[in-house]
Amino acid sequence: MSLNADPAFWAAANTHLTRYGPSFESIIVERAEGSFVYDADGRGILDFTSGQMSAVLGHTHPAIVATVERQMGRVAHLFSGMLSRPVVELASRLAALAPGLERVQLLSTGAESNEAALRMAKLVTGGHEVVAFAQSWHGMTGAAAAATYSAGRRGYGPVTPGSFVIPAPNSYRPRFAHADGTNDWQTELDDAFALIDRQSTGALAAFIAEPILSSGGILELPPGYLRALKQKCEERGMLLILDEAQTGIARTGHMFAFQRDGVTPDIMTLSKTLGAGLPLAAVMTTAEIEQKAHEKGYLFYTTHVSDPLPAAVGVTVLDVVERDGLVQQAIARGQRLKDGLLALQQRHDCVGDVRGRGLLLGLEIVLDRGTKEPGFELGARVMEEAMTRGLSMNIVKLPGMGGVFRIAPALTVSEAEIDLGLEIISDSITAARG
Repeated sequence: MSLNADPAFWAAANTHLTRYGPSFESIIVERAEGSFVYDADGRGILDFTSGQMSAVLGHTHPAIVATVERQMGRVAHLFSGMLSRPVVELASRLAALAPGLERVQLLSTGAESNEAALRMAKLVTGGHEVVAFAQSWHGMTGAAAAATYSAGRRGYGPVTPGSFVIPAPNSYRPRFAHADGTNDWQTELDDAFALIDRQSTGALAAFIAEPILSSGGILELPPGYLRALKQKCEERGMLLILDEAQTGIARTGHMFAFQRDGVTPDIMTLSKTLGAGLPLAAVMTTAEIEQKAHEKGYLFYTTHVSDPLPAAVGVTVLDVVERDGLVQQAIARGQRLKDGLLALQQRHDCVGDVRGRGLLLGLEIVLDRGTKEPGFELGARVMEEAMTRGLSMNIVKLPGMGGVFRIAPALTVSEAEIDLGLEIISDSITAARG
């Protein structure tokens, strides 16, 4: 019998754990290293989501382990009004990487950083209305949940007043199209903001967006969109907040995804990748916005703000990314992975689309390429087959779209591991189709 079937373990899990979302995998993870997690039988499972899209350096990276051990022996947590060297160093390093966003607040989670960003934007602008994409995910707390539209909205009562939504551009399934069938995102954006202007009471504060909507099915903002969106915000006195939880820290082939477009947001939030799997987040903004917020009494005071242990880990993440050339590696490994996925598209007609950039890619499963009929059930079977073959992938199911695999290996993934993952995906599609 498999050690993963430990009856005492599952009895305790089923009795005492709150079910908080997707069903639990039927394995017991005992350890993880590099691009693999290992179950109770010692079987290695290739992790193509790098934990919760966070372990950008792979699991148990030796530099991270060494930093945690060292910092735990010095100071891990402090009164929130006290500062330590790792905190100031990380803030300085981040500011140098994102010119114009020189003020940094260090927090714990993505939702928390988005709460702080939205709170700051409301205070500075004097408005309270927040616009987000219909396929967005910004967190499960308060204002962040109110700006999350891809899931989790029913049954919880009223959301934060002034929560508005517009469609995210989808080049594979365009709502507005040019004569040649390509996505007319400018008309879509103009139409969307015309509706926002109709609904607004004149208190628009912010637009919060992911440069690539991950839980929304790896929807990438087309070149030019971000600049046009920033202009829409400036015309209305809104601040543009970019949530780079999954796209930051080299994942897309830039240190931050917005750098491809040359458009600096008013506020940027980081999480997930910044801590390489440990709870660390950041809110970055301009000196001018920070000054206005301070003058108006900005308050976002948490138990773990400016904690030295996660800050030291963040410094190490930046050190490793720079030392090992992981920005360029994300480009090279990402191209190898994308080429492999495009080859699968040629081989399997249920692969409707391949999209994304760097090492954040999406593969959309459909039942018919011509009609683009969603393939939810087929995608679920592919995911199950992949797990039995030793590959962990996550699939997104949204109305009006096919099942979209979010593929985000660690930046440290090897070429051999990419090739292995592609082979397993191909075999899994074949098996799932019977």
